Amino acid sequence: MSKKVTEIAEELVIPILESMNLELVDVEFVKEGKNWFLRVYIDSDEGVDIEECGKVSEQLGGKLDELDPIQEAYFLEVSSPGVERPLKKEQDIRKAIGKLVHIKTYEQIEGQKEFEGTLVNFDGNDLTIEIRVKTRIKSMSIPYDKVANARLAVSF
Repeated sequence: MSKKVTEIAEELVIPILESMNLELVDVEFVKEGKNWFLRVYIDSDEGVDIEECGKVSEQLGGKLDELDPIQEAYFLEVSSPGVERPLKKEQDIRKAIGKLVHIKTYEQIEGQKEFEGTLVNFDGNDLTIEIRVKTRIKSMSIPYDKVANARLAVSF
């Protein structure tokens, strides 16, 4: 059910975002406690502000009301993915080159499943990241098909 809802929401929101020069990061339809939430994460190279989120929410809400694809009562939330933006598509990963990333893998690579470092390359098959190990920098290659999830990371 939730996959169909996310697909419909994605189809409805993409034209809205394109008209506003925004991009879709992710759509999720989840139940938390007794409430359902349809969450739409949007972004642009310049970031998004609350006004843009409000405009997208208003337009998408209208289209959802017309089509009425969701049987349950739900809350619609449109927001930025935040500073630790998920990297869902190959395009997202390419845009993250030169930035600090956090990667989790399906299986261990060199004895670990989590990596944090600077993404220096992505050739479509492997991500190359530079990880700080004490006082030196180590370059690692992580096969893209082994990546469970990836996101931007924040350093303090």
